[in-house]
Amino acid sequence: MRYAEGRPERFPAIMAEFVRLNVRVIVAGGGLAAARAARHATSTIPIVTPAVADPVKDGLVASIARPGGNFTGLSMMNTEVSGKRVELLKAALPRLARVAIVREFIPNRTQAEVEEATTAVRALGLQSHVIEVRGANGFDAAFMEIHKLRSDALLMTASTLFNAHRRALVERVAVSRLPAIWENREFAEAGGLMSYGPDILDMYRHAAFYVDKILKGTRPGELPIEQPTKFDLVINMETAKALGVTISPSLLRRADRIIE
Repeated sequence: MRYAEGRPERFPAIMAEFVRLNVRVIVAGGGLAAARAARHATSTIPIVTPAVADPVKDGLVASIARPGGNFTGLSMMNTEVSGKRVELLKAALPRLARVAIVREFIPNRTQAEVEEATTAVRALGLQSHVIEVRGANGFDAAFMEIHKLRSDALLMTASTLFNAHRRALVERVAVSRLPAIWENREFAEAGGLMSYGPDILDMYRHAAFYVDKILKGTRPGELPIEQPTKFDLVINMETAKALGVTISPSLLRRADRIIE
């Protein structure tokens, strides 16, 4: 096991080490940056990704049904659900006017998730601006821009960087007194206002089934990329009260979990 400690630039060295160790399978946790580093490091060792946003659009596989090559795993479907996150944010904040869409900068990353979110923003008659965070040292500059643009709320996109700095980032958002919706329940449990997305821990557990099949002889390229079928809405009422946000009864009834 190797951990990049929230530093995507370490992934290539880690994957190169796995190749030198001649491992039988690489489980490339860490999102798109880790998956790309693994693909670059080897075209023969099977690679399983527990969670990436859109493996087809990001050029990792040929198709969902038949990935091909030495790569397979699970997709988080963040492109599809980002619009839903905008709708939920608007439902929680009826007076919402300006949304900051915050994303981690990854070279050559597709804009699909952001485009889906901005389309949903326009459909609701809102304004949006995209804020890119370039590494852990980029949080200060990002929040300066967010405040300069007078954002009303934040949509935090899927990000390995954000996950690695989850608690510190949630605390930073709390200090800014900005409502935010996050990608998974761990952020709401850490103090974020809302989260909507698949169960990431369950996806990592399910990656073990791929490893099992590969070790028993199945080619990774013949194992379809699986997509989550259940998405959880989690609302942190303690955070809502601290922000002075009144969550409507209708939205609370839609929640899969309420933190009080």
